Amino acid sequence: MTAVVVTQSPEMSAEIPLLPLKDIVVFPHMIVPVFVNEDLCINAVESAMAGNKKIFLSAFKVSGEEGTGLEASLEPPFDVYATGTVCSIMRTRKLPDGRMKVLVQGLYKAKVVSLAKNDGHPIVQTRTVLDDVCVNGSPETEALIRAVRENLEKVVGLGKVLSPDILMVLEDVNEPGRLADLVAANLGLKVHESQSVLALANPVERLRRVYGFLSREIEVYQMQVKIQSQAKEEISRMQREHYLREQMRVIRTELGDNDGKEEVEALWKRMEEMNLSAEAKEEASRQLRRLERMHQDTSEAALTRTHVETILSLPWGVKSQDNLDLKNVKKILDEDHFGLDQVKDRIIEYLAVKKLNPSAKSPIVCFVGPPGVGKTSLGRSIARAVGRQFSRISLGGVRDEADIRGHRKTYVGAFPGRVVSSMKAAKSMNPVIMLDEIDKLGSDHRGDPSAALLEVLDPEQNKSFVDHYLGVAFDLSDVLFIANANTLDTIPAPLRDRLEIIEVSGYSEEEKVIIANQYLIPKQIKESGLAEADVIFGKAAVSTIINNYTRESGLRGLEKQIASICRKIARQQAEALETVDKDDVKKPLPVRLTPALVQRHLGAERFAAETIHSESTIGVAMGLAYTPYGGEVLAIETNMIATGKGRLVLTGQLGDVMKESAQAAFSYLRSRAAAFGFDPELMNKNEIHVHVPAGAVPKDGPSAGITIATSILSALKGSAPVQRAAMTGEISLHGKVLPIGGLREKILAALREGITSVLIPERNRSTFDSLPANVKRRVRVRFVKDYNEVYEELFGTAGKLALVPESATKDVDSQELAS
Repeated sequence: MTAVVVTQSPEMSAEIPLLPLKDIVVFPHMIVPVFVNEDLCINAVESAMAGNKKIFLSAFKVSGEEGTGLEASLEPPFDVYATGTVCSIMRTRKLPDGRMKVLVQGLYKAKVVSLAKNDGHPIVQTRTVLDDVCVNGSPETEALIRAVRENLEKVVGLGKVLSPDILMVLEDVNEPGRLADLVAANLGLKVHESQSVLALANPVERLRRVYGFLSREIEVYQMQVKIQSQAKEEISRMQREHYLREQMRVIRTELGDNDGKEEVEALWKRMEEMNLSAEAKEEASRQLRRLERMHQDTSEAALTRTHVETILSLPWGVKSQDNLDLKNVKKILDEDHFGLDQVKDRIIEYLAVKKLNPSAKSPIVCFVGPPGVGKTSLGRSIARAVGRQFSRISLGGVRDEADIRGHRKTYVGAFPGRVVSSMKAAKSMNPVIMLDEIDKLGSDHRGDPSAALLEVLDPEQNKSFVDHYLGVAFDLSDVLFIANANTLDTIPAPLRDRLEIIEVSGYSEEEKVIIANQYLIPKQIKESGLAEADVIFGKAAVSTIINNYTRESGLRGLEKQIASICRKIARQQAEALETVDKDDVKKPLPVRLTPALVQRHLGAERFAAETIHSESTIGVAMGLAYTPYGGEVLAIETNMIATGKGRLVLTGQLGDVMKESAQAAFSYLRSRAAAFGFDPELMNKNEIHVHVPAGAVPKDGPSAGITIATSILSALKGSAPVQRAAMTGEISLHGKVLPIGGLREKILAALREGITSVLIPERNRSTFDSLPANVKRRVRVRFVKDYNEVYEELFGTAGKLALVPESATKDVDSQELAS
């Protein structure tokens, strides 16, 4: 007998409030509590309570799930499923946390036609959806009903928890549609799965889909039972092994075996031979006495043994003999690094004091400079020169205080902090420890590691540094701590106060040529398997690599390019050896590198010889900036747009300080319009747009003040400033030019870009005088006190910058080129 299906025509219902749901689908005849906390949902409930207590419930559409019945009916934010349930509100209650608990009973299914209103809460026009009417009692329908009930009993038998009331109700339900709704509502399906059941109008098809979900649940629960059985067998096996191990222990005891006592006695002997502090000796003795009373196979014994071994592995009282031959120290430092006289002098000063006063405390210095200038390798060189062990602690990205202080030994997987681990690895009480990237420290809910470093880097406190894992004081006062950073801005003030800051600036072109010839080229030739006679780097070739293939303050990129050339030459020689007769092997001719050969090996030049705006342009001024990665040349651009409103627009990802500096320059020019020869109405009727390329790079700081003023003034006057002249300096509201930082890096950046005329603040004259002579002789400078002097140089009749005194232009030997 085949079931006959008759479809009834749907009816239009009145407008009804919409309550969108997030994680539940409500079926007809289902009584369920719903919790709402959004004002929009609460307004919908209150609107329904004020009317006939009917409300339309539908779940939000799950993204990525498509299929019949899973389409959304409305646009966001009300993108709920088209099919939902019209419910009657039975009861509501306000909860203390501000939410509302609403008890609803599903009445019948409906489909959203349109969004009628959205005044405080959504009201939708719905259309009643009636189930297809089918003739009950067909063999197919009856078999499907029985199969669903049997599978439901299997799921309950495998551990699925269902209310006894639901099971009793299901026994009396013979309608396939209602049976499908009841089972789907209590099966705990996902939202889109429940929605696919609700959207089906044919009761038999709906029941068939529920039967498929029931079959899947049975497979899942059967696999879960299997996993639990395997886990139980594993536990039984472990209990059996423990029982056998205990039997073996009793047998060894009866036979007189030591049961691990030899290992404990070895620890006692080792402790007595070491020069431990009184506190450490007492703690180790106490832990060893506890260990003697424990069974050696327990986890607590393993933790105690590891703790004692960690204490005994530290270099208590062991120190390296310092190399106090100052000339020899200077020679070793010069072998490893060119220049850096300030750093070398500071280390030699420390050793001189140590020679006269052996109890002098070690300094805590911090090298600050751009990447690639040799800060990290300098720490290893200092350790070699002084004759101490070297250890490096990388602090970049460290966010956990326990990385510095260690974990309490009671925690599972506890270990000592990085400082104690470094001392253990160095096997000395006075090593050189490099704190690498100290400016990259972070902090989160696990603590602030920079705060933990305060004790480590304080000479008054680190004599009794307590690591959480050790639990005893350890002396760090003889350690030579050397930190390095790219910038000081991110180092907290209390930590920065404990550091002796030494700036390690970038290198000029002459210094890079010397370093390349003395250090980088021999190193890369050796690493490439070549002989020194196989390749000859000419001075012009090295200068080409520096100027056209690298644009940096340090040497890292230069070394990479030299290594690339050496590898290509090594490949050519290796291929040449494969093609010749083995009995007639000739030594290959040496390769003399020229600029043309460099270009053939490295490809097209990566950096143009000239910057943007190489010619004088109205509204463009060249400024100098300092970043953690070295100096940069900024071409600040200004345009005027006739909008009838005088305002200043700033673009280019500028920080607050730089924006305020631009506003100060703007106000100064407005107050001095007559003196500078432009119509003040231009500033009242035009929008002044100042842009600082590149727009994707954040910029901040006040040192671009006179550059911004020059760019704006050039646009207002319609006159271009002097060609290829750069400037740096903060400007005040009265036009005073204030001092700036990073002067060496800025001048080196100007020279890299081919700019040799620079304006700098008068109060930076002493800083300029301390620069190497080879840098000063390549640049023409004008020291300025106020903006009137800047105006005279860039827009006046002189048009030329003052030359540096002749005394700064004398030739210097290679050892005087470094700062």
